[in-house]
Amino acid sequence: MKMLQFAVLFALLFSSSSHAADFCVAKLKGAGSPAGYACRMPSKVTVDDFVFTGLGVAGNTTNIISAAVTPAFVQQFPGVNGLGLSMARLDLAPAGVIPMHTHPGASEILFVVQGKITAGFISSSANTVYVKTLKKGDVMVFPRGLLHFQINAAGIQAIAVVSFSDPDPGLQITDFAFFANDLSSELLEKSTFLDDAQVKKLKKVLGGTG
Repeated sequence: MKMLQFAVLFALLFSSSSHAADFCVAKLKGAGSPAGYACRMPSKVTVDDFVFTGLGVAGNTTNIISAAVTPAFVQQFPGVNGLGLSMARLDLAPAGVIPMHTHPGASEILFVVQGKITAGFISSSANTVYVKTLKKGDVMVFPRGLLHFQINAAGIQAIAVVSFSDPDPGLQITDFAFFANDLSSELLEKSTFLDDAQVKKLKKVLGGTG
């Protein structure tokens, strides 16, 4: 009887593992969901779906934050669909900054390739601030969903590579969430304790209305 039970268990395990998919390259034409994208037919998958070459190219830092993010998320890199990871490149010109933001879907690890970067995050429980100036070769982790930032801490171009624990980590930049939309100035003033002039100035800079 024990041998029979063992044989049945082994058969079940073998059966379940033999039918598991090796990968699920994203079918980007359809809508994504929190569980990811639908899988492309294996016959339509090529080696290029598992290769991304964009991280070797510097991003354009000629913008209001003097910084650029080059993502290798599922939308750009369909081979990571369902694998629980993705990457991006950060380029920060002198005085460049990745403003306070959050990734609701993933934790992040940052590796400094060039220059120095002051980075930090704020805990959600006690609003404790964790800040460190990182040099070439240093690594820092930012827990999922917590507000964090990166600032160029030297007079030269800074470069970092970041890894995320989800193919689609999501992104919400706090300044843009507040001031780059049509939420009325009156409500913003009441909810942020900023005066009318400050709110209108920030809305003008970031393209908000209301």
